[in-house]
Amino acid sequence: MPELSVVVHGPNTQDHLTGLLDSLTGRPLPDTEVVVAAVGDWARETALRHAPHVRVLPLPDGTSDAAARAAGAARATGRWLRFVRAKDGLPPGSTRTVAERVAGLPAAVDVLLLDHLRSTWRRSGLPSADGPLLARAGRAALALDDSPSLLRLTPLLGTRVLRAGFWRAHQERLTTDDEPRAALAALLLADRVAALPHIAHEDRRLRPASLPPLTPARHHALVDRYESLLSLARERPAVHTVLYELMVRDCLRAFTRGDMPEDVAREFFHRASAAALRHRPEGHRRPAGLEGVRRSLLEEDAYGRYRALQAANHARRAVRSTVRTGRRRLGAQVREQRYRRALRRPVDPHLAVFAAYWNRGVACNPAAIAAKLAELAPHIHPVWVVTAENAALLPPGTDHVVPGTRRYWETLATAKYLVNNVNFPNAVVKRPDAVHLQTHHGTPLKRMGVDQLPFPAAAQGLDFDALLERVDKWDYSLSANSHTTRMWERAYPSRYVSLDHGYPRNDVYYTAGADDIRAVRARLGIAPGRRAVLYAPTHRDYEAGWTPRLDLAALADRLGEDTVLLVRGHYFYDGAASPLTGLRRSGRVVDVSSYDPVEELCLAADALVTDYSSIMFDYANLDRPVVIHADDWETYRTTRGVYFDLTAEAPGPVARTQDELTGILTTDAWRDDGAVKARAAFRRRFCEYDDGRAAERVVRRVFLGQDEASLPPVLPLGERTPAPTPEEAS
Repeated sequence: MPELSVVVHGPNTQDHLTGLLDSLTGRPLPDTEVVVAAVGDWARETALRHAPHVRVLPLPDGTSDAAARAAGAARATGRWLRFVRAKDGLPPGSTRTVAERVAGLPAAVDVLLLDHLRSTWRRSGLPSADGPLLARAGRAALALDDSPSLLRLTPLLGTRVLRAGFWRAHQERLTTDDEPRAALAALLLADRVAALPHIAHEDRRLRPASLPPLTPARHHALVDRYESLLSLARERPAVHTVLYELMVRDCLRAFTRGDMPEDVAREFFHRASAAALRHRPEGHRRPAGLEGVRRSLLEEDAYGRYRALQAANHARRAVRSTVRTGRRRLGAQVREQRYRRALRRPVDPHLAVFAAYWNRGVACNPAAIAAKLAELAPHIHPVWVVTAENAALLPPGTDHVVPGTRRYWETLATAKYLVNNVNFPNAVVKRPDAVHLQTHHGTPLKRMGVDQLPFPAAAQGLDFDALLERVDKWDYSLSANSHTTRMWERAYPSRYVSLDHGYPRNDVYYTAGADDIRAVRARLGIAPGRRAVLYAPTHRDYEAGWTPRLDLAALADRLGEDTVLLVRGHYFYDGAASPLTGLRRSGRVVDVSSYDPVEELCLAADALVTDYSSIMFDYANLDRPVVIHADDWETYRTTRGVYFDLTAEAPGPVARTQDELTGILTTDAWRDDGAVKARAAFRRRFCEYDDGRAAERVVRRVFLGQDEASLPPVLPLGERTPAPTPEEAS
């Protein structure tokens, strides 16, 4: 008996079934079967082309989704059922991940919940908002009454994997053409549910104009859906309350969309009003403000007054928008005039502007260059661009400007040198006698620049023409290795000069001494003799927020008292919203997301665990163990795009699951001969120009005008001495 049956059902709408079956049959899994309940001749012919890897159940045109699902399930033999509509997709590797997860679930679990991507006819790979909810659920089996917020997950049956026995027991309730109703009912009927916060489904939303028009019955079905579901939650107060909130929210949204004819809208409002009154929980309080007014009018069945409120709000928003637009235009005109006047002033040869990470503060390559500039060219005055909220965090005495202010534009207009690890605003003019230095902030594994064109989930609406206009202002582009040089030339095609000098931020990995390392570890509270493992994952473009990939508390328990986990969240995620907030477990799991500079964390760590973050390339300079946790590599590679296969060219062991990672860290696999050989090959390729003198080379070339021949040469890899390890420093 297979562990998992994937039941693909429905017509071959817009030929999406072809790609779906290609992804399922390209690498068949031994514990997974694929059953295709193919509706219509085109779907049948498409499915038969994938035989014998799939079992084909031909169904006549017009067979409903519910009937096709039920027919496919009847043919399935797996312990678990996963329903996938023929129009949808499955990210690479997701089926294997799901099969492995269900194989380890306890018998009490009836439903496994998954995360997903959204795609439209315009864009693909858009993140859902479900990741944080699933992450908070953890890996334990849960009763819905204890976690009713799970009802707020997007109601897609494709993101619910059902135990086959559970399906058969509740097939009548789950067999409906209203997919959200079936998805919610599965949660309400399950004894226990479990979560898998991984991207395992792609919900393709077809262009509305290509779909049949909505009928009055389909509009009214929304109210019927929730009335039916609420009947399953009569004696479950917490669940009933969440369902009620969802019903009111969805009814008001449907009404506000404005796609109902007047008579249908009036009847819909009346039905929604009756349902809101009939199912309102005892003692339930409406929210304050405008939302509370809307709900009050709904409960009163005040259709006319609700429409009047809508009209008034639309008018108010239009007026506010006009006023805001006028103010913005006036402010922009004033700023532009000031900037243009400043551009007529001579360039100041002793003024340099520095910025890093979208004006977060003194950091990264710009910070290392500024420090060396103060040593070698103190006559050049540095000014940092920093947001108002980060200005208080600057080192004492740091001259800075806040974006948008008068001095900000005057400084940008007159500075001889502009240094950034991202880009300055589009409005910044490139003066002929000014020098723009792009330092970047990492070695590229993921696709960058124009190489993101085929990957809309990564590009997320990036204006490529505007990007190239910014690139055309660069005079110099900094690189840490020849791989990076080639990728920058491809991703950012322009006439700039590539500086193959190394990344200045990595100099410290060759200049730090034992005292420095002991001091950092003391600041972090790491006792002598304890192993420190730095865990630094990157962000995913296909996730709306940070979804933790590891159960850190469980990992710390397995690693034991002698290991400290330093957990560094990606800077894209706000600290207050981080799932690490407040995380500290007996001093063995420490959230260091807000600790700067990150280079000190690397110096303090005996080993690095990461996924696809560029920190691996920097850390490799220390010649210390690196372990890759690549649990969603196929999805990342497909949605983000990459320049090479990390799993084949990793700087150390590669784990695909938490158990594999734990096994590596609890044995010698993290630092054995295989790990040493992999790291050596990785360092030869990616630590090519880093030797401790990168900042000096940059300052002498860019700010002092020295030619290449007079710069300190890059030391061969074998002649460099990295900073001592924590063990050596102790």
